[in-house]
Amino acid sequence: MLLKPVRWKTFPRDFLRIQIGFLLFGTAIALMIRGNIGTSAWAVLEVALANLLHITPGTMTVIMGFIVLSGALLMRERMGWGTLANILSIGPWEDFMLARVPSVTDNLPLQIGMLLLAILLMGIASAIYIGVDAGAGPRDSMMLAIKRTTGMSLRVARGIIEVTVVTVGWLLSGPVGIGTLIYALLVGPSVQWGFKLFKVQPHGPEAEIPQAPED
Repeated sequence: MLLKPVRWKTFPRDFLRIQIGFLLFGTAIALMIRGNIGTSAWAVLEVALANLLHITPGTMTVIMGFIVLSGALLMRERMGWGTLANILSIGPWEDFMLARVPSVTDNLPLQIGMLLLAILLMGIASAIYIGVDAGAGPRDSMMLAIKRTTGMSLRVARGIIEVTVVTVGWLLSGPVGIGTLIYALLVGPSVQWGFKLFKVQPHGPEAEIPQAPED
């Protein structure tokens, strides 16, 4: 069975909590995009493709989520209701916040501040999302599937995938910058801080994932 069981008794509360997490994910992505000094690896590719296809970044995030999840399901990786909620919710929240966060250029202190706030929000959002224990996001589901089928570690799988993703995004004129490197270095510690702040104990193989589930 590829679908994890749903805990119906706590579902309304879990759904509200997870949507708060997704709002924070969407806000973080919007801050990185509007900061104009580089985004996370997946956002680099999604923004590049969105520009090429003349659609919103949030719409591309949804499309990419379904594409990646399809690959994970073909590799027999299990998903939860949170996996689908991740795909269907973060993109719309991202577009919602992009319409409200102004683009900033030629103000490096403010741009760095926006990036650091985004990384902080990623840590909080990750703790909320993983704390609900409703299934890994599509990108992490793919990494878990690759680990299970190839035997490589999650760190190696993540590294290979994200280097590939950011390279393709860069070749397609995606927003690669110093912020991309800063994000890669700091998001892991931010997520660990979020776990401690909310006293979250990751469940199952997702506990091995050191980065933000959205990314």
